[in-house]
Amino acid sequence: MGEKVRVGLIYGGKSGEHDVSLSTAFAVLGEFDYTKYAIKPFYITKEGKWRSGSELSAPPQSKDELRFTGSGGTLSDSSAAVAPLFTGLDGASGEIDVLFPLLHGTFGEDGTMQGLFEVANLPYVGAGVLASAVGMDKVFMKKMFAQEGLPQCVFRHFNRTQWDKDPSFFIMEIEIALGYPCFIKPANLGSSVGISKARNRDELIAAVDYAFRFDRKVIVEEFVDAREIEVSVLGNDEPKASVPGEISASNEFYDYKAKYIDGKSTMHIPANIPDTAAEAIREMAVRAFQAIDGSGLSRVDFFLRKQDGQIFINEVNTMPGFTPFSMYPLMWKETGLSYRELLDALIDLAFARHAEKQRIDYGGGVTI
Repeated sequence: MGEKVRVGLIYGGKSGEHDVSLSTAFAVLGEFDYTKYAIKPFYITKEGKWRSGSELSAPPQSKDELRFTGSGGTLSDSSAAVAPLFTGLDGASGEIDVLFPLLHGTFGEDGTMQGLFEVANLPYVGAGVLASAVGMDKVFMKKMFAQEGLPQCVFRHFNRTQWDKDPSFFIMEIEIALGYPCFIKPANLGSSVGISKARNRDELIAAVDYAFRFDRKVIVEEFVDAREIEVSVLGNDEPKASVPGEISASNEFYDYKAKYIDGKSTMHIPANIPDTAAEAIREMAVRAFQAIDGSGLSRVDFFLRKQDGQIFINEVNTMPGFTPFSMYPLMWKETGLSYRELLDALIDLAFARHAEKQRIDYGGGVTI
């Protein structure tokens, strides 16, 4: 490894959260210590094409530079851009020491990209294949939570084929088990894309049709009159949880606009909740992180029911945003870890996990 750690920063992606990824990348690039790291940017277009930029010695001045549409970087599509990822890392010819994926949603946060890194035997920041896939699929995530004994809201799920075959069955089941209002979500998407709140049957049907635009599987969750509490988790086999934070959404619920556009949602860090509730939420966050075999980082979201203080786990986000409005780095800042220190920790954790995996005998010692 050279004097500087060579970081391959991957962002964009063939996902509905493409623009969120660009915002995250722009924020992260503004905080890196360029005396310690050499940053090689890799941009994935909305069509799935890879573009590699020139090595950065200073943060970009605008998000437009990250697309390499001007003179700020060299354009190299597809295989030519991906090739440096597979250059030998042990010798001087290696261009990348560690990969830092800042990809949200499908084809980036769902285990597909992590599988590419694993096959290439590259150190990378964040969750592995299993945790990424489970963390992306809300149905399997909730099944893992149930196995762990974590309390959660009532939900139902179905795929497009099942819904088209007998929508009346699922409508009846939802109305009996969940009632109105309820929330309808694509099972495999983040950043609140495709989410709707239904107050009656007509709105439910419209919301399901809308959610199917973004995924073949839909999940419907009961409405809980609750405060939204979040916790940041950092680590590998011995993860730690930050102080909890609370979101007061600018819209009716914490949707895409409230998260990334208007900047009007209020964040309270630390959350103004009883110490016993805060400790219980932090403990549950670590359990959820371990239940999906998490590594690196995750943000774990909870509901704190207003009526009686009951805690329900909502979901784990294995690649939370790092935008100026994002809770993950802000909660660690309040806990005592700065943005720059957080980036250092994530890269250290990536190297540690990679070193641990090199101890595995994948051949099983079998000779034929």
